[in-house]
Amino acid sequence: MQEHRQEFALVSMCRILKVERSGYYAWLKRPSSARAKEDARLLELIRGFWQDSGGAYGSPRIHHDLREAGERCGKHRVARLMRASHLRALRRSRRPNYRASKPAVTAPNQLQQQFSATAPDQVWVTDITYIRTHEGWLYLAVVIDLYSRMVVGWSMKPTLARELALDALLMAIWRRHPKQSVIVHSDQGVQYSSDDWGRFCKAHNLSVSMSRRGNCYDNAAAESFFSSLKKERVRNRTYNSREDARSDLFDYIEVFYNRSRRHSHIGNISPYEYERASKYG
Repeated sequence: MQEHRQEFALVSMCRILKVERSGYYAWLKRPSSARAKEDARLLELIRGFWQDSGGAYGSPRIHHDLREAGERCGKHRVARLMRASHLRALRRSRRPNYRASKPAVTAPNQLQQQFSATAPDQVWVTDITYIRTHEGWLYLAVVIDLYSRMVVGWSMKPTLARELALDALLMAIWRRHPKQSVIVHSDQGVQYSSDDWGRFCKAHNLSVSMSRRGNCYDNAAAESFFSSLKKERVRNRTYNSREDARSDLFDYIEVFYNRSRRHSHIGNISPYEYERASKYG
């Protein structure tokens, strides 16, 4: 009743719920229990961590945040407090359907859905998605290191030109300076099956790998990143301009995802922290 005082008249709520007003006022004067006070304190911390994640975190990741901050509380208690306060992770939006084009050049699938690596710069996965703006589509290509799930390269352009994929891969090379051959896994899109892509990879000692045609599970790591991006940041939004979209996507990738976002595959820490803590950091 207290939570809905601004919406409904107290007299009406008492009549519908069959509660005496005297009993309600007596309840208001009753001091809060130690448990209730502790719940209120925890809820403030939970709300802060939830807001810091942009509303992306559910109770498991919030629980990790609390434990890292030195709080001793159970995961079920965190879930209960979040549920009571209507704090929940954003739901995944429906994935659009893509129509595959006939590839010019194909390469063997070297991963076979084994999305793991024992060191940085062994395997990169790459893919392209699109973002709505009022100026038209903005296309995003990313390159992800399977060791830490870090986005090591990205590119954004208003068209699906071949340079979109090549620029993302070039950024990954500039950033990582791999000392050995790297497997680069993609789907069979025209950007990845072009002669330009093959020549570029050969010139930079990159070994091309491709998913089977029409099988999204063969590139699930990249698909998972795009799903998180659209669920946690884009949220079915249409940006006012491509520049607005670029700025927001940059913030998600470089500020939140790479450096802050907890990733269950790597022990619920960020890709940056995972690489820094490893013997390769």
